[in-house]
Amino acid sequence: MRKIMALIAIMFCASLLTAQADKPWEKIPIPQLPAFHPEQPKRIDLKNGVVIFLQEDHELPFIDGFINVRGGSRDEPAAKAGLVSIYGEAWRTSGTATTSGDKLDDILEARAANVESFGDVDSTGISWSSLKGDFDMVFASAVDLLEHPDFKADKLRLAQRQMLTGIVRRNDDASGIAGREARKLVYGADSPYAREPEIAMVQSITLDDLKAWHDKTLVPGNILIGVEGDFDSATMEAKLRAAFGSMKPGPVTPPLTTTFPGPKPGVYFIDKNDVDQSNISIVGLGTTRKNPDYYALTVMNEIFSGGFGSRLVQDVRTKQGLAYSVGGSYGASYDHPGTFRVAAGTKSTNTVKTIDAMLKDINLLKTDPPTADELRKAKDDLLNSFIFAYDSPNKILREQVNLEFYGYPSDFLAKYQSAIEKVTAADVSRVANKYIDTSKLAILVVGNKSELETPLTDLKLGAVTNIDISIPGMEALQRPRRPAAK
Repeated sequence: MRKIMALIAIMFCASLLTAQADKPWEKIPIPQLPAFHPEQPKRIDLKNGVVIFLQEDHELPFIDGFINVRGGSRDEPAAKAGLVSIYGEAWRTSGTATTSGDKLDDILEARAANVESFGDVDSTGISWSSLKGDFDMVFASAVDLLEHPDFKADKLRLAQRQMLTGIVRRNDDASGIAGREARKLVYGADSPYAREPEIAMVQSITLDDLKAWHDKTLVPGNILIGVEGDFDSATMEAKLRAAFGSMKPGPVTPPLTTTFPGPKPGVYFIDKNDVDQSNISIVGLGTTRKNPDYYALTVMNEIFSGGFGSRLVQDVRTKQGLAYSVGGSYGASYDHPGTFRVAAGTKSTNTVKTIDAMLKDINLLKTDPPTADELRKAKDDLLNSFIFAYDSPNKILREQVNLEFYGYPSDFLAKYQSAIEKVTAADVSRVANKYIDTSKLAILVVGNKSELETPLTDLKLGAVTNIDISIPGMEALQRPRRPAAK
């Protein structure tokens, strides 16, 4: 029996060595990706300023749609931070003058359909989904909600309570704290892209605020509509023209103008004594997608921190074993700079070592050009993931509406593939030297001060700034109410 087992082991090892020597999988030819030419949705411009996109898709008998309205939380008054989020919640739950939100729930549930409202950073709006046969009824409900909302006091209070609960618990999670405070460091605590609603602000929001916001933003020049699914475009266009063509024009929400000075360099610390690890963020300003260097920066970012095979992960996590999670992103937003953020989670005792390793890897971007293999792999990963991000009519429609919303050319998607393929190693080195400067970055640590064996001052980057994350108004909110007098 032993001889048989030994023979089997020898044969297995021999076959394994042969397979490793031959590596037949490396000889499989990989065809070049075909050119990406997404099917463009039909665009319709109404005379009053409404823009409509239609994307037919007859695979299944469904129709999905959305109405985006320019103006979001970045445009709300600073003293009313949280207004747009509450508006987006109470809009749908309140319902309309003829159909309450609760009644609409029952009607839609019986048809496996939905109509939802939302409030985002730069827009608000309504979305819907239904079977083809129920479209007229569901679409009519969505239009009724858009044009005749009936904001109700009890739904406002419910939305306020939900937001207040989130505020009270916003310091529970260390990673959530790190993300929130990192944005504040990059954009500024009072920036429309980083400010946080506080208890008093949320409590001050009234029904009149919701109505005023709705009346202010709901003008044709602010409206973009997208519909995708099993329909005839000519018939759908007629329905949308009938619903929106008679809306009277009004003043549109102007583009937001603000400055982006970037973070004040230094080391920042938030003491969270109920954890035994540190959440580290090294942050700075990113770029926009309109930047001609966007494609080279995208490839650079993929090489640096794009996945398990990236330089950052291979060094900090795999080779040095300093962090159980590490990653980064050179963020690129549509109409304002994104954030450049390199983040890691590590045990408290490794905090300073991990920061040193991360800073070293960031600097190496400027001195170590990508190898041919790194460049090839980065491009392959980007292009493969890009194709899957737009592999359905619905995804393409939504991206085309985004491009319209932010003023990008309609062929922006089609140009992405060729632009990425043209990026060279020299391009990656050039943008790394142009945009990466560790002396302009801020370092944020959320961790347990008592467990940091090496003080953060050992980084030799100056005094450490402690950040106060206490929540104003907590005592008053948690104070028990007196029973009403009899």
